[in-house]
Amino acid sequence: MPRLLLLLSLVSLAVAFAARWWFGLRILATEGEQLCKCDLATWFPGKSGEAVVHRADGTADSFGRQLRMKAMEEWADEQPKAAASRENSRRFGQAVPPLSIIIAVFALIVAKVPFLGAVAIIVAATSLAAVLGVLTLTPELQAIHRAAKKARAVKAFPDRDQETIIIRCALAHAWKEAFPPILKLIQK
Repeated sequence: MPRLLLLLSLVSLAVAFAARWWFGLRILATEGEQLCKCDLATWFPGKSGEAVVHRADGTADSFGRQLRMKAMEEWADEQPKAAASRENSRRFGQAVPPLSIIIAVFALIVAKVPFLGAVAIIVAATSLAAVLGVLTLTPELQAIHRAAKKARAVKAFPDRDQETIIIRCALAHAWKEAFPPILKLIQK
């Protein structure tokens, strides 16, 4: 039984790594360093006051991160329950893998679980957190699309190609942050 659980968990983690790389890290690596210009009169910083963009020119990565932050703030205002649910799944991803490590170590110490079973517990918990992160990602991506539509309407970016790259970077940041931090340590 631990072998089957370990195998299924490893398969889902492999898919999670591939999705994170394809939809997040790859886009940020290839397009994130492109220099972009925006119209600061129409660019809308977030309410938090932590505006990353203080200049009219910057990288697509920084503009994309700012667009994602703005989208998350608007989403929290418009649909607080859905945004809170997404935040709770993110917290689950932060807490469950480290707790599973502690549980697996204690189970090994008291000799209630074999070593392969302990490894299966850790990998399964991490896999569950990754799957939950992906399953709750769709509303966040929709919020980013809504914020991107508003940015296009006010023409915050004069160049349409740069605007598209910035939106892709914002979506890539969402994919990058969707997975548990323990996976972020493994895959940078």
